[in-house]
Amino acid sequence: MTANPMNEEVDRQRVAQVRAGSQQAFADLVRAHQQAVYNLAYRMLNDRGEAEDAAQETFLRAYSSLDRYDVERPFRTWLLSITSNHCIDRLRKRRLTWLSLDEPLPAHPALSSDEAEPEDAAIQHEREAMIQTMLAELSPEYRAAVILRYWYDLSYDEIATMLSTTESAIKSRLFRARQVLADKLGEKNNAAPKTSPKFKFAEGR
Repeated sequence: MTANPMNEEVDRQRVAQVRAGSQQAFADLVRAHQQAVYNLAYRMLNDRGEAEDAAQETFLRAYSSLDRYDVERPFRTWLLSITSNHCIDRLRKRRLTWLSLDEPLPAHPALSSDEAEPEDAAIQHEREAMIQTMLAELSPEYRAAVILRYWYDLSYDEIATMLSTTESAIKSRLFRARQVLADKLGEKNNAAPKTSPKFKFAEGR
């Protein structure tokens, strides 16, 4: 997802209005970014209720620390940084038994943009369930790097800044994560070669 300069300028204007005391401007910021924040939290946490809580916490933290926000940085990237780090903290603090493949996770409607035919929807649902299950098996740091890179199309530098690490560390995490995911996908394809959906993580910039 490439940032839109016009949207970024609107965000900067709204941030300035919030700093001047406008509650409506912050409500507008929430409406503009709540879907992206929720989707990231859902991918990270694999639970609708927790994703909703994490999204609410993200905006609370953003509001309370808005005076420290650098307006030269895209507001959306800053929000996703808060979201990803909060979700990593939640994952570290909890002990959760992730859903197995024989209990597939229903894909949240927010993660699908177009309605599909029943057969296509079933295939998409299976694909979403498999991807989500495989993501859940990654460590929180690897999971965050993969999601921010391949679902949000962020650069290595942006991800490194968001996760408070180095660009080389992000490249290393992504390389290792791709190996792990490829191994797991191979195991699943070998177990059910006729029904398992195929996908790959292609490396870009």
